[in-house]
Amino acid sequence: MVSDSHELARLAGTFALDKKANDVVILDLRGLTSVTDFFVICSGAADVHNKAIAESIRDGLADRDQKPWHIEGFSYGSWILLDYVDIVVHIFLQDKREFYGLERLWGDAPSERLEAK
Repeated sequence: MVSDSHELARLAGTFALDKKANDVVILDLRGLTSVTDFFVICSGAADVHNKAIAESIRDGLADRDQKPWHIEGFSYGSWILLDYVDIVVHIFLQDKREFYGLERLWGDAPSERLEAK
């Protein structure tokens, strides 16, 4: 079981990195919105890559008794959203990520960049 939302966000980011996700960023939205505590944002190289990243996160968190409340965009793969209520994971193709600019939109949120080990 995961003890808090920040730990859940970091785990999701780690599972994304396990599938070679690019530019994994966690935005801390606590105090800025009541919608969720954290966004985990990352990019994949192709639709199939994004689906593999999403499956890695979903399966890895399921092993820790965390199931997504809602999933969107999986059939297309260009922007996949995994909603765990306390965290929301966004997996983008790079051009979609730049177009929607979540990091700019939430630019006042503290951010943390995760790197592969």
